[in-house]
Amino acid sequence: MGIQGLTSFIDQSGTFLTDDHFRHSRLIIDGNNIFHFLYFNSSVDLKHGGDYDNFEDQVCEFFKALRDCGIEPYVVIDGGSDHTDKKFETLRQRAQTKIDNLSKGLERDRILPTLVKQVFKQVLSSLKVPFAQCIFEADQEIASLAQRWNCPVLSNDSDFYIFDIQAGYLPFFHFQWQNVSVQGGSSQRYIPCKRYTTTSFCRQVNINRQLLPVFAAIAGNDYVNLTNMGFSIRWKGYPPMESNRKPRVVFFNRLLDWLARFQGQREALDSVPSLIGHGINRDNMDAALLALSLSIEEYKPQLGCLERFFNDGKAPDPSLLPDHLRVLPHWTLLPLMKGTLPSYMIYILLQRPVIQGVQVEDPSLPSGNITSRPIRQVFYGLLLGERKEVEEYDREDTDLTSSKVKAVLPSAARQLQLHKLDQAPHPVRLEVFLETLGVSQSTLNGVPPHLGLPVAVTYYWLRHAHLRPDHPLLQALLLGLVYGELCRQRKSQREEGPVLERLRGLIQRGARSPDLGVAHAFSQWQYCMRDGLDLNQLLCFPLLEPQCAWLYKGTMVHQLVAKLRGGVTPDSLLMEDSSSEQLYRAMLEAILNSHETEATGQQPLTQPR
Repeated sequence: MGIQGLTSFIDQSGTFLTDDHFRHSRLIIDGNNIFHFLYFNSSVDLKHGGDYDNFEDQVCEFFKALRDCGIEPYVVIDGGSDHTDKKFETLRQRAQTKIDNLSKGLERDRILPTLVKQVFKQVLSSLKVPFAQCIFEADQEIASLAQRWNCPVLSNDSDFYIFDIQAGYLPFFHFQWQNVSVQGGSSQRYIPCKRYTTTSFCRQVNINRQLLPVFAAIAGNDYVNLTNMGFSIRWKGYPPMESNRKPRVVFFNRLLDWLARFQGQREALDSVPSLIGHGINRDNMDAALLALSLSIEEYKPQLGCLERFFNDGKAPDPSLLPDHLRVLPHWTLLPLMKGTLPSYMIYILLQRPVIQGVQVEDPSLPSGNITSRPIRQVFYGLLLGERKEVEEYDREDTDLTSSKVKAVLPSAARQLQLHKLDQAPHPVRLEVFLETLGVSQSTLNGVPPHLGLPVAVTYYWLRHAHLRPDHPLLQALLLGLVYGELCRQRKSQREEGPVLERLRGLIQRGARSPDLGVAHAFSQWQYCMRDGLDLNQLLCFPLLEPQCAWLYKGTMVHQLVAKLRGGVTPDSLLMEDSSSEQLYRAMLEAILNSHETEATGQQPLTQPR
């Protein structure tokens, strides 16, 4: 994210960052950036679809370190309400690059698992860490709140080198939270880190702070890139860029040197044609200047709604919303900020295109997102009404392509209205959810309430997945749910028990490289779970929301599939623990002997032991 190469430029200078002992302060945390960094820079597995319990442990340790040092965290998660699509091309290119690399067997360890964001929000709630899901542009709101509270921002987004934040920016890469230290001569703990301020940077490079947004726009960020627009910069009086080993460093130095002659943004922008204007017609130049101006605006902190939310727990005043957000029903504003409604519903209501997630799966098979598309269609229908269309971008073979997806409504939802959806009777909302997944209430009668949604989703997946899952795949998922239950219960107990020991033993033997067929099946299940969770939230939780950290452990379920296909039985793994066996049987019977299976005219599947 941000300005390509700027982080390396700042780091390599050796003078733009100062050592800091950070403690006893408020801290605004860029949530999306941090959960990416915590997952990618730990020992948590990435190739098997996610080990969410390990990620939960990592998040808990991080916030414990903050609290040990008297740091008050306030986490801001990006809701992404960019109604102009300025960043869309950047996001589209990133998604295509992921697809290209995965099809070549590359970067399987650089794909964020599907449910990480949901796990992160649930862990924050359980830890009582204040967090907000932005309905405006998050970076601008973060910068604004940091200014008002006079506290720094923690992120790894190089855009925060540009925002003029008085208390500074703490790059997460240098934030040594795993190395909490004690101040000499006292008992006060602190986190060693490095701090950046625009004041120090601009003093060293001799430019006005107002020119930093111009620097970012010309250098190229997520909103504008002059090179991609077909423009090139010619530096008069300098040797050709090609002769330099570090062209990006040289580029930044030349750009800063050029900007040093100006006092304000307008003066610098008026001089841009002399920098890029060779052989450019007037219309193209006007387009470039407009793009630069709009990009500069992105670095102006906006007075949003975060302070009101963090101080009073209140949603923004609907009358103060910008015009493009007035499509949001009033009842949705507070749940959106609390993170209990999926933020991408804003894109749907604004009728913007949606890019589906990319996961480790078999590129020769259809995208796993197709399996869960009927669930999304109901989600779209509840937001837009029937017969509207949403533009989705998804993988087709090894290309990211767009398609129009129709919004639909099940019969139970025909009388529901979005602006009063929160007032609809619970039985009606439950019927809509179950009808979408093809499950009846009786199917879930023998299942613990907090596992009703995962069981309903698993039943849906079993019927709709491509290719149809075999018994070992289903058994492994259900054993994974049993494992999650045992881990959850163990938090209040000291002994592991025989089943937990056996299942942990599978993990400790080491994870193999993923079988792409198994990965593809489980990728579909996770997409179904993601979309099922979103639909359940929009319907105001007709079913209890499960703790997602305990739903899926990729390294274990992949190992289980291999063992089960090799002849190991679930009974042999569950013996000596009657409650675990009963839970496994209850979920298996609910899925395999459901009334819906019989209603489709199919023969019920036999129950493998």
